[in-house]
Amino acid sequence: MKYRFACHSDVGIRKSTNQDSLCIREAETDKGTVFFALLCDGMGGLAKGEVASATLIRVWSGWFTKDLPHILTEENILDAVQASWAHLMSSENYRIGQFGLQHNINMGSTFTGILVLEDGSYIIGHVGDSRAYRITDDSVEQLTKDQTLVAREVDAGRLSPEEAAVDPRRSILLQCIGASNTVTPEFSRGTVKEGENYLLCCDGFRHLVTKEEFLENLSPSDNPTEDVMKEHLVKLVELNKQRKETDNITAVLIGV
Repeated sequence: MKYRFACHSDVGIRKSTNQDSLCIREAETDKGTVFFALLCDGMGGLAKGEVASATLIRVWSGWFTKDLPHILTEENILDAVQASWAHLMSSENYRIGQFGLQHNINMGSTFTGILVLEDGSYIIGHVGDSRAYRITDDSVEQLTKDQTLVAREVDAGRLSPEEAAVDPRRSILLQCIGASNTVTPEFSRGTVKEGENYLLCCDGFRHLVTKEEFLENLSPSDNPTEDVMKEHLVKLVELNKQRKETDNITAVLIGV
């Protein structure tokens, strides 16, 4: 598999610091091309969220370099990746939480990461309300489920999706890495196909932009080069700002 990709991050119109962090890595291995992308949203309203998100990026970047080569020798690679990520999420949740206690601060981060193997098989690991999407020329499919209070209320039938979209509690997370007693990540698997795009984004990127606007700007046929991908990400970030999105705004677009 070959990939093209672009990313863009903006502090937004209100915050003084950008608490979002991201990482994109690609490597040629004995098992072919391996592609990895991770987006972490440091928690707005929690002090030092940028430290928490940057910590996760640093840890998983190190994992890609040091641990993944050994994991690629396993018979069931994605099983091994999932076990490794779950262990790291638990240990980093404890480590970041202890740091916060020692310094009398609260800090945490979402986690949405994807690893794709040469045969196109992928695994997504997810904590919080950043999202992963699959985008074709005809559809936009959300691949992760928000771990938020309003998402739980929608599942229980107490809120409609339309009500949840404007509910003032929409940013209340049920868990995040560093600020939860325990972390239970969600994992999903699938296969990427040539001609698909994949989007990782923080909640600030998608609050005020519709799926129709995602499809109009981020579809594979409309993004033939990395420069065009970048232009469209910038366009949507600026659109969010024009619509008065107050959070940091970050996205990664990956073309297969």
